[in-house]
Amino acid sequence: MDQPRAAAPAPTGPGPDAVTLRPRAILITAWVCAVGVMIFFGIVAYLMPSEDTGVIFRPVDQASMMVIGAFVAGGLLLMARPRVRADAHGVEVRNVLTTRWFPWSEVYGVSFPDGASSARLELPDDEYHPVLAVQAVDRGLAVRGVRTLRDLHRRAVGAAGPRES
Repeated sequence: MDQPRAAAPAPTGPGPDAVTLRPRAILITAWVCAVGVMIFFGIVAYLMPSEDTGVIFRPVDQASMMVIGAFVAGGLLLMARPRVRADAHGVEVRNVLTTRWFPWSEVYGVSFPDGASSARLELPDDEYHPVLAVQAVDRGLAVRGVRTLRDLHRRAVGAAGPRES
């Protein structure tokens, strides 16, 4: 007897053939600023005992200054996190703090409104989700990124047939 085949599970993330998009300008800026902050806090920590302020600084104070610098630098590096991975099934958007997966069937389109700093995914009920990995300051890279996402969306939605409104 033939056993019924189970339906393939819906993908919950991009496959190995996914296209990856990352911002360039914000990535470089975040890393340069983080290194600058660490250098600044290192210099301040080194010079702390030599300042005559009436307070006695100890090595633990110097170490604390470096830890504070590491936290500030880490906060700056959060801006280097945005990434988009998309394939024929959907798109994974990783912004500063969150990562979300959207199947193409839930996405109405990819837009880059005039004056906006980043692209966005158009979703049902007039909602949208920002795509911080595609930044206006990256100019040509942003244009290619939006075109790539639109092409993947068009092929996925076109292959699935028309969507009901």
